[in-house]
Amino acid sequence: MSKSHKTAGAIDLDGVTYDWHLHCEPHLSDDEGWKGMTLSLVQRDAKRAALVEFPAPKRLLKGLPRGRLQLDDATIARSVRSALSAGWDPLSRGKPVVFSVDAEGN
Repeated sequence: MSKSHKTAGAIDLDGVTYDWHLHCEPHLSDDEGWKGMTLSLVQRDAKRAALVEFPAPKRLLKGLPRGRLQLDDATIARSVRSALSAGWDPLSRGKPVVFSVDAEGN
């Protein structure tokens, strides 16, 4: 599995193209402690986005320094499938829908 340091791109799933970008890197929140990264997903030529929130990396919870984000196509594909199975309708209108996934995007 090849790791990539991209922060935006596109992925094809089942003949549909989804654009994604890194919406928010892991960060320390005053209210909630460490928060994980958030990806923004949108089906090409559709209106409604999905925000997929990952948990904070264990290394941050242990007080270790931040590392570079590692995003690969498989994690992004699992994130899109998770959002779709949880009820995201990219063709509807409205505010972005927020979904939480595990570290692998499930």
